[in-house]
Amino acid sequence: MTAAADRSPAGGNAGSDSETLSDDPVVDIDMAAHVAMERALLPRSRPAMALAAGRRFVAARAPLLRSSLGSAILLGLRFVQARLISVWGLIIAAALCPPFVFAAFAVFSAIVNFVSTAALLRLEAVFFHNRDRHRLGLAFRLASVVGVGFLGLSAAVLAGLALFGWIAPAVAFIFLVSLAARSVLRLLWAEATAEGDFRAIGNSNVVQALIQPAIMLVLIWLVGPKALALFLADALGHVLAAGYLLRRRFSAVRVLVAPPLWSWRGLAEAAWRWRDAPRALLPAALLAYGFAIAPVLALPYAANTVLAAHVALSMRLLDMPTQMFGTVSIPIVLNRLRSYAGPRRRLWARLMTLALIAAATVLFSAIAFVLTFGEPLLADTHWEGIGATIALMAPFYAGLAVLGPLQEMATLSRQPFWQVAINAVALVAIVAVMGLSDALSPAMLEAIGLISILRTLMHTLFIWLHLGEAAEPAAEGFALSGAVR
Repeated sequence: MTAAADRSPAGGNAGSDSETLSDDPVVDIDMAAHVAMERALLPRSRPAMALAAGRRFVAARAPLLRSSLGSAILLGLRFVQARLISVWGLIIAAALCPPFVFAAFAVFSAIVNFVSTAALLRLEAVFFHNRDRHRLGLAFRLASVVGVGFLGLSAAVLAGLALFGWIAPAVAFIFLVSLAARSVLRLLWAEATAEGDFRAIGNSNVVQALIQPAIMLVLIWLVGPKALALFLADALGHVLAAGYLLRRRFSAVRVLVAPPLWSWRGLAEAAWRWRDAPRALLPAALLAYGFAIAPVLALPYAANTVLAAHVALSMRLLDMPTQMFGTVSIPIVLNRLRSYAGPRRRLWARLMTLALIAAATVLFSAIAFVLTFGEPLLADTHWEGIGATIALMAPFYAGLAVLGPLQEMATLSRQPFWQVAINAVALVAIVAVMGLSDALSPAMLEAIGLISILRTLMHTLFIWLHLGEAAEPAAEGFALSGAVR
């Protein structure tokens, strides 16, 4: 009761009033009611003061809110611009290269993306689990060390494969360069997203979209329409994008990796604190990506080479809006959810999930309709029929597009192993469908599209039920080890 009186608006008299309270419980109740009424019926000067304070609060934060919203919109516009540029380069390359070159490039791109997913052991996901810049720096340094070690191990493996003649030395070298560039981009994208620098992310995509198609066309002109030209263009495009982003984020990154901050003890403690990130988040990401590239790995064994080429080019074309969807939505979603915990995080997660599903449905339905409608333009060419193939593949990629942000949202949950189970079941299902199919066929494409949609719905249910079920400790950040026990 004394504490309540001390917090009353009575100012300096509150202390004396509390000392003269009667022991009679009726008097105490009357005093409590009086204090409550004082708080409810403020003096006339108080509403004006509160309104002025509210105006100052909004005025102080309005520029930040406008800046965040503007950066998010700019990120979307720049990524759309980047992908439109790269689409034109891809269409020109498709006219210059035979279909089997695209099949080979699709396999190369799928494998290097799969390997790059494991380069940081998914430690970059830890960046979004707390708002403490000290812990962000610790996680950034740990992820950097892990990435360097992973690239060293990859270089040794590729050298061994080239030495035994299992892979061409040039392909091994290009693979390593592409892997390193993708790993640096993954690290810097995560850091920029955590800090809300959407402009840098958008610009890096524009840089890659402007340069990579140009390099690809030049290499095709120099060495001919060979798969090696596409491999090298892919690697150089990612290297230049990583170089731009590193230059853009250099000041922020330099603070995180300053020499006085490094210590083996600190890295060891960070590795122990976040030891379950590789155990829970990495398997889920690898299973999810394995699901995404499973159709690509079946292409070399297809009996119908024309259909295989159509599927390879369809996947390449549909992969662009899928990447666009993820690159635009994931930074915005994670940056927003990072600020919330508990019921408020759950509410925002549900609203964002519904918005993501609606946006993906509209986007991929429109793509399927437009490309099917434009099918007569490709008559009497070796790409005739690709519109129908893209329409069949659209549900598969719509599920992938929504799953990207949903899976990143699920890393904020205290039950991270659930997404491992969902992705494992989905991967087993798609492999079973492909194994039971006699050959690559439209029916198989319909089946894998259905599985992709069902997997996305399962992730949606998981987000709906389990994200934000408990507030995360602000002081300690998010320790996966404590979360899964």
